[in-house]
Amino acid sequence: MKRLFLLLTLAAAAHAAPPASFWAALHQIETSGRLGAIEGDGGRSLGPLQISRAYFADSRVGGAYEQVADLPFAIKVASAYMKRYEPEAWRTGNVEVLARLHNAGPNWRRKLSATDVYAAKVRRQMEAAK
Repeated sequence: MKRLFLLLTLAAAAHAAPPASFWAALHQIETSGRLGAIEGDGGRSLGPLQISRAYFADSRVGGAYEQVADLPFAIKVASAYMKRYEPEAWRTGNVEVLARLHNAGPNWRRKLSATDVYAAKVRRQMEAAK
């Protein structure tokens, strides 16, 4: 667990924002902290952060989709995606907006009530980690 925290901290520091606790929260919520090629959403999502093929393509990160099974690569993909669609939230570390984006995609503002529960889970998970 210490190694995972160190890895998450280094990944977050390399990208400036959001904090490592955000990545740890997403990882915990999406797959209960499991690693590897975890399939979800009826086979539509993959890896520890449950990234879909469309999310991966939208991130514009090179490589193969199957690489999202690797946590550092999944964080790289999610970071690129978040910077692309919510650059201000990324710059300011607005984890609520970033969580909603991760959960519902670029049109998350049309799905506010649907993303309320997810954003609250992320906040609670981050608080519990303190």
